[in-house]
Amino acid sequence: MKQLLSYLILFVSLSAFAQQTPFELGNRNQTATYDETIAFYKKLAKASPQAKLLTYGSTDIGKPLHLLVLSKNKIFDPAAIRKSNKRIFLINNGIHPGEPEGVDASMMLARDLLKENHLPDDVVICIIPLYNIDGAFNRGNTSRANQNGPEAYGFRGNSKNYDLNRDFIKTDSKNSDAFQQIFNLWQPEIFVDTHTSNGADYQYTMTLIPTQKDKLNPILSGYLTQTMVPSLYSEMQKKGFELIPYINSVKETPEAGITGFLESPRYSTGYAALHNTIGFMPETHMLKPFDKRVESTYLLLRTYIGIVQRDAKIIGENKQKADQAVASQKDFPLNWKLNEQVWDTLVFKGFAAKYKPSTVSGADRLYYDRNEPYTKTIKSWNKFEPQTVVTKPLAYIIPKAWDRVTGLLKLNGVKIHQLAADTELTVDSYYITDYKTATRPFEGHYMHSSVQLRVEKQQLKYYAGDYVVYVDQPQNRYIVETLEPQAMDSFFTWNFFDSILDQKEHYSAYVFEDTATGMLQNNPELRTLLDQEKAKDTALAKNPAAQLEFIYKHSKYHESTHLRYPIARLQDPIKINLK
Repeated sequence: MKQLLSYLILFVSLSAFAQQTPFELGNRNQTATYDETIAFYKKLAKASPQAKLLTYGSTDIGKPLHLLVLSKNKIFDPAAIRKSNKRIFLINNGIHPGEPEGVDASMMLARDLLKENHLPDDVVICIIPLYNIDGAFNRGNTSRANQNGPEAYGFRGNSKNYDLNRDFIKTDSKNSDAFQQIFNLWQPEIFVDTHTSNGADYQYTMTLIPTQKDKLNPILSGYLTQTMVPSLYSEMQKKGFELIPYINSVKETPEAGITGFLESPRYSTGYAALHNTIGFMPETHMLKPFDKRVESTYLLLRTYIGIVQRDAKIIGENKQKADQAVASQKDFPLNWKLNEQVWDTLVFKGFAAKYKPSTVSGADRLYYDRNEPYTKTIKSWNKFEPQTVVTKPLAYIIPKAWDRVTGLLKLNGVKIHQLAADTELTVDSYYITDYKTATRPFEGHYMHSSVQLRVEKQQLKYYAGDYVVYVDQPQNRYIVETLEPQAMDSFFTWNFFDSILDQKEHYSAYVFEDTATGMLQNNPELRTLLDQEKAKDTALAKNPAAQLEFIYKHSKYHESTHLRYPIARLQDPIKINLK
């Protein structure tokens, strides 16, 4: 009986390792459905003690987010893995289900690593089988109008019609919440988010977006640019899939040059950089056959694993150094701009760009002639420089009413304290003096930009339970880049604080006229200030209502909370009674 049980276990294991994906079983132009994907991984995890399929949270469609963990030593606790000095490599697939190469490549990757007994000694591999579960169920074959296969695929938006690769800061979706649970629990050193590109036609099957080097911590950036990216290029060329940076053309066609991609924290790799994780967004080319796109993704993922295993020690040391550096870092860039005066050159293999009359409009239209391949040297602009830099405070003070903010901070591993009793604190308060708001919504938000601030030192009352966030943590970048209003993907940018932009009380002009008269009589300084402003501003001088409003805004009657950003900056080290 015992021998029979052993045979059955062996049979199940062999069966699991022999199973083929829908991609392999068909004509190599099919991608697995969500149900097929999860069933495949469940069978693998059941058959191998080196694999475990975990679930986290929920998604907007009501299903949990799965994570397959491959661990040679059968350790599946992330804290124990870090304690044993192993690297964690996280692969995210199907954030855009119409770009599914990573879904199929990862299924084959997990199976082959287990079947061949090729799991690395020093790397634990984590795979999110399909992130945008919602979009995967919205299956068709027309939403990617410019794409060459597969025969059917999912839709870019999730069930709330969010593009999940814009949701890593605002977290409007439950998917994003579940992803952040995974990311901050497992704390990967290297992260890959698989995609398919749009844009120009060229000879390459695979393009690559690494974390923007100038935004990444310098310790990590040095390793990324000098070691990891060159190794990826060299190894993939040997495997028959030459890499090129993502083709972000300066003009209509690539010959004029390309620019680097500035991934702000709304994107997966920009979010990862806030946590000192090196991120990559491989983008296969939409016009190449689907089987070649899957093959190149599969080979790229295996290449990553080899490099992370090879460099496991230095990758771990770099992450620790970067976390320590960020914890003590004082100045933080919030916005960036491309330096158009600095460029490199690269060899580019493209197709001749030509024009011919459009059969639709009759005007000239662009096309690429694949009968005329070329190899040219083109310019590449990829140096970004800080435009806005802020010096961190000692701590941020957050009233407990803003629980959505504190909830996201906690989700991202930020250590937060609470006041044990009501207290008054001297803080620097921001007042929003100007901003622009988009005229059309983007991902459910009318985003703010060009934020201008005035700083005022105030003594404010805070209450037991209000939050204190000290900026001495490895998560400092996440803290600063979400809480500083001027940052490109701050919580203010994403409309978390729009209620402060409304004035709640005002005055009746016919009554306040008498009050204003008394103020001018009793306050010569206010009279002088008004006269000075009228002399500078002819429109004010001609507008009685505006003059009355000027006096109101300089009076005790004007509400002090109007346009005051609710998160204050504590600058001076003082003893605070904390829970």
